[in-house]
Amino acid sequence: MAKNEFICDCNAINEKLVLETKEKMLSEELYCNIAGFFKIVGDPTRCKIISALQNSEMCVCDLANVLGMSKSSISHQLSKMKDRGIVRKRKSGKEVYYSLDDEHVAELFSITVEHISHTHI
Repeated sequence: MAKNEFICDCNAINEKLVLETKEKMLSEELYCNIAGFFKIVGDPTRCKIISALQNSEMCVCDLANVLGMSKSSISHQLSKMKDRGIVRKRKSGKEVYYSLDDEHVAELFSITVEHISHTHI
C-alpha cells in the first residue's frame, strides 16, 4: 500500500499495524447494531429499568411503581428495549412479565456501573 493511500498526512505510518487492524475490524452492520444497542441503553429511564430487572422479572405496573412513572411510559420504553433484544416478555394469564433478555445485558450493565463508579467525571 503506497503512503498516499492513507488518510493521514504524517510521515510515520505503521503500515503493518494499519493492515492488521483493518483486518480485525467488524462489519459496518455490526457497528451499527452495537451503536443502536448503546443508544437504547443510553437513556436514564431505560437504565433504571435494566437495574430494576437485574433482580427479578417484573410486570409493567410494578416497574411503574418502582420508577414513579405511568404504565404507559414504562410500556413505551419496554417496547423499544424488546425490539433491541434487551428485555423479553412472558405472559401469565392477562399479566405480562418482563426480564432482561440474557445474562449479557446484566453483565454489561454491571460492568458499566463499576466503570462509571470508579471514574472521576
